[in-house]
Amino acid sequence: MSDSSPAGTAVPVLDVWCELQCPDCRSALDDLRALRARYGDRLELRLRHFPLEKHKHAFAAAQAAEEALEQGQGWAYVEAVLGRVEELDREGEPFLVEVARELGLDAEEFDTALIDGRHILIVDADQAEGKAIGVTGTPTYVIGGERLDGGKSQKGLRERVEEIADRLLTGEA
Repeated sequence: MSDSSPAGTAVPVLDVWCELQCPDCRSALDDLRALRARYGDRLELRLRHFPLEKHKHAFAAAQAAEEALEQGQGWAYVEAVLGRVEELDREGEPFLVEVARELGLDAEEFDTALIDGRHILIVDADQAEGKAIGVTGTPTYVIGGERLDGGKSQKGLRERVEEIADRLLTGEA
């Protein structure tokens, strides 16, 4: 589908640096749902991966999220996994495949993707870019060139994202 909108009316992008084994990212789900409800397709929410070393299943979960995206259910999968962080902690990769099965995705393909590592480069690239722009924890949001760190506190972040998105949508500097 080509973009037929006039120049200068590109949809603002909200990069969400996230980690699927992170309780703080789970807390951010309500904000993300609210942003999607408010803006719909006027704001592009982009999942960016930033697996933290302290969570041993986070890297596999990021790869699984990419497979879900490829199968057309990226955000549904992310929400399902984040909603059950404790199960991911306990069960690891078998849990990631089980969630895919529950969502009606091709679970065998998930299993294969986790074994063959087809999504590792995407996850590595996101992580490297995140480090380069100063992401240190999750969730971190980047919109309109501004980085908002939700790892320490998420208080007021959704309002700040909305402020920036509204400004970008109205074309104000």
